[in-house]
Amino acid sequence: MSEITDFDSLRRAMAENGEQPEGPARNARAEQLLVEAERLDIPLAVIEALGHQLKVYNYSSEKAKMFVPFARLLRMWDERPEDFDEYETHSLHWVFKWMSAGMLDQPHVPLASVEKWLGEMEHRYRLAGHSTRAVRSAEFSVAAHVGDVERAERAFSAWLAADRDTMADCHACELHGQGWWQAERGRDAEALALWAPVLEGEYTCAHEPHTVLASSLVPLLRLGRPEEARANHLRGFRLVRSMESMRGAYADHVEFCALTGNEARGLELLAERPAYFTDEGHPHSKLEFLSVVVLLMERLSELGLAGQRVPGPAGREWTAPELAEHARVEALALAARFDERNGTSYVSERARARMAQQPLVERLPLGVRAARPTSAAAAATGAAAPAPVQEAVEPDLAVLLAEAQRLSDTLQPHAVEAWARVARLAEEVDGVELDARDRAEIADHEAIGLGPDGAAAFEHAAELYARAGDPGEALAARARAAYVRALTGEIDEALAAVAEPYDRVLALYAEGDTEVPQAAGVLMGRARILMRRVHEAEGEVVDEAVLAEAEAAVRELLALVEGRAGTDVRLAARVAEGHAMLAELATHSGNPQAGAELFARAAAEFLATGLPWFAVEYEARLAGLAHQLGDMREAERALRAALEHGGPYLEAVGRAQLHLQLAEVVGGRGDAEEAAEHALESAHWADEAGAGPTLGAWARHQLGGFLVRQGRWAEAAEVLESALAELTAETHGDGAVVQTQWWLGDCLSELGEHRDAAERRLQAAEIARHWPEQHDHATLAHLAAESLGQAGLPTEADQAYARAGELWRGLGNVHGLVRSLRARAWLALRTEDGTDAARDLMASAVEECADAFDAADDDEARLRLVSELGHTHRQFGDLLARSAAEDADDDSIRATLEEALSQMAEAVAVFVALGEATVHARTGAELAAGWLETDLGRPAAAAARARAVLRAYADAEADTDPDAYGGSDEDGEHGTVRARRAEAEQLLQAAEEQMDR
Repeated sequence: MSEITDFDSLRRAMAENGEQPEGPARNARAEQLLVEAERLDIPLAVIEALGHQLKVYNYSSEKAKMFVPFARLLRMWDERPEDFDEYETHSLHWVFKWMSAGMLDQPHVPLASVEKWLGEMEHRYRLAGHSTRAVRSAEFSVAAHVGDVERAERAFSAWLAADRDTMADCHACELHGQGWWQAERGRDAEALALWAPVLEGEYTCAHEPHTVLASSLVPLLRLGRPEEARANHLRGFRLVRSMESMRGAYADHVEFCALTGNEARGLELLAERPAYFTDEGHPHSKLEFLSVVVLLMERLSELGLAGQRVPGPAGREWTAPELAEHARVEALALAARFDERNGTSYVSERARARMAQQPLVERLPLGVRAARPTSAAAAATGAAAPAPVQEAVEPDLAVLLAEAQRLSDTLQPHAVEAWARVARLAEEVDGVELDARDRAEIADHEAIGLGPDGAAAFEHAAELYARAGDPGEALAARARAAYVRALTGEIDEALAAVAEPYDRVLALYAEGDTEVPQAAGVLMGRARILMRRVHEAEGEVVDEAVLAEAEAAVRELLALVEGRAGTDVRLAARVAEGHAMLAELATHSGNPQAGAELFARAAAEFLATGLPWFAVEYEARLAGLAHQLGDMREAERALRAALEHGGPYLEAVGRAQLHLQLAEVVGGRGDAEEAAEHALESAHWADEAGAGPTLGAWARHQLGGFLVRQGRWAEAAEVLESALAELTAETHGDGAVVQTQWWLGDCLSELGEHRDAAERRLQAAEIARHWPEQHDHATLAHLAAESLGQAGLPTEADQAYARAGELWRGLGNVHGLVRSLRARAWLALRTEDGTDAARDLMASAVEECADAFDAADDDEARLRLVSELGHTHRQFGDLLARSAAEDADDDSIRATLEEALSQMAEAVAVFVALGEATVHARTGAELAAGWLETDLGRPAAAAARARAVLRAYADAEADTDPDAYGGSDEDGEHGTVRARRAEAEQLLQAAEEQMDR
């Protein structure tokens, strides 16, 4: 912390403190600086220190402290206005607005005092010659706060009608207030139209678009635009997260989570800001925060999570109902204080309405991880569609039996549950005994529900089928028991177990003692076991004998059932499954084309049978093969079909996998927007399935990448940071970790968070350092150096560039090496006495280009090196021109400028040699050389260079259609032409004026 010895050191200290994070520490430092200012015995120093104190109080949770320093400033103004310079005079009148808002937000300040202050503000503004626009805006805030709609509308109109002057809030803040009122009055579309310039970045300030993004969330949801709301939440929360003074906007984000099925994220937001429960400096924002805490806690209780621990005020543990009651009591007590002050009930009514809101969207995936609350209800959402809820009427056993039989005969979902209901009712009703066939069906379906643990239940079902006089179905049940053993890895034992049922059912069928369905059941069981043996060799070369035996079993099954299915859904399903088995065998045999055709046939047969949910697995397999065969259109079609046909019966993890595959395919054809939607769905369903740390993290990684491709930097950063919390080299591969860090570094760089960008890039570079191929390592080191330089850390940036240069040299990448040398030269120029080092580094860059050109044996490589040399000469010239010290003697300056001009001339010559491909680079260097000519007093030479540029663009008319140049006037080819022509005209005019003098 620097010592305050004079006014300049005080100003530096205040500037440094202003850059610190909002909060009590910054406020305390401002208080200390005021004491230091008083010791200087300079009135303006005290005035500036008081102004600084006011500002940091206003942008913190201690807004109530503003009144004392402002009263002192106002007294000093009244006593000695001459002590205030122009800036501080403006600042004093500006802060009147803060005082108006500050009084309104403090319930202990009487409303009469607020109204009196409005009059005082208007009087002083009039005396100072300011517009009443800010006064009317403040009056509007008072009327809106107390619920006086008629007065608010009048003040609102007067606000907009008054002239804008230097006392008006910035455009961004004004638009926020105007849009907020439209939303309050139920005019959401009008609000969003007003906010559009702020949301699009046309107007910004210290707190915008932060508050507009927060205020837009609920209006967007009410208008049915949830995707925009999600984007604004991700963008906006990132902005307010670290800003202590923005409790009200923070509350809007918690509210958004409560209204969109993102209760878990809402809890995480509460946990990040425990002080918001208790900070007293700004009662109105505390009321807003506690109101949405009640809303969130009520949602948790409605979801059956009343017993879950939740983050709340420090000192004890909280459950959702306990925190809801605590927050409600405190919030309504605060609201009552405001209403007592205001003489209305408006604030309390508004708070209660906010607490009582109902969700606006059942679920809105955000793409970021959140520890999902656990409850029976929450768990159910991650499973396949539940069985239909039965009406609360006395069940009839015969009806239940008939329904269960129908479901199982037609292979409908929930047949297992239906037979379980039959079993329960039979046990509950006295005097009812099911026959052996029904008991066999119950045991059979119980075994199906047990999965790999169902062997014993299948054996029991076989016994019951035998007692019921159906030996064929008994053998089929035994075959199912054998297959269950194969699922647990006991394939040889399963084959042994199915051998007898296989021989016996063929004999029974030959003698006419069983039917096709029963025989098919045994043959299918045996074929599945043999296919299991094929699956066990996944990734290995499968023995041809194993493949041949499995194929023979499948073809034997198909020979039995094909052409005999008729209306029997079970037999039709056997045919479809048989073709799917042949598809797998074809794939294992090295014929993916045949496999794809057979999977497509199997899926089509399931669809024709009315069993679309069975087609899903094979459509997914078909998609994989189509991808392998390069048929991306078919891969995409199959994945979309799988999602459609799975409908509500897809399990969460399956849905996540399909969406992720579709995201990759769609993204591969360049549609990053739709790909992001599928990656978002994948992340959501992975979280629902409890696979967040594995599949979910990968989906978030992909989602972040697709958002990066769209330039949605803030959203991508939130998602990628979330992904990194769960991505691991062991599970996802270190390549995924590096890519995620890389993308995140790009996002942070675009957002201006250069220090954090450097950290991410350095972390990625450290992992890539251990890879055999070092290009990524070099690139990341170079990018990290760029970020360090932009973060104002020149020493660290130089070290990183030097490291990158060594890596580029080792890779034989001259272009990377030259660029690292040029960057180091510019860094050196920024340091004290760094001019010589800068020259040496730039000269080294020129030498590296020349040496590489001599060694190159490829014409294309030589052309690229010549271009690099031209750019290096150009930058060398710029560097020399900037290095000409203003306090140097005239001869020294002239010598430096001559040297700079020589480098520019070299650049022009190089670009001329490269022809039309580098016309813009050539004209840029020509213009830079021309300005140097004017600095050296050579107007004729400068004019000649200007005319050379105009000749270069002689065929490019100023009114040429921009589309002809592939871009807009500002950003495309046409924009460059116009800019070059305009600068050449300016240079020519300057040169001619210089010649006339």
